[in-house]
Amino acid sequence: MKTVELSITRIGNSRGIRIPADVLRRCKLGLSVMMEERDGELILRPKKRAKLSWAETFTEMAAEKEDWSEWETTAGDGLA
Repeated sequence: MKTVELSITRIGNSRGIRIPADVLRRCKLGLSVMMEERDGELILRPKKRAKLSWAETFTEMAAEKEDWSEWETTAGDGLA
């Protein structure tokens, strides 16, 4: 794990940090995170997503644009 110094900035009456885009992407952090304070440390983790419906699952899978052509059956392969 790489250690990086981040500046704390004023956001209204609060303070905040900017998390680099590549870290957000690698850690799969979306619009909100779960924060845990433990032994003087702050732990940020992705918020667990609710289970997707079949329609939402299909939409997400279709968006991946995976190539499943090698799974297609051809005539004469013995499968009905």
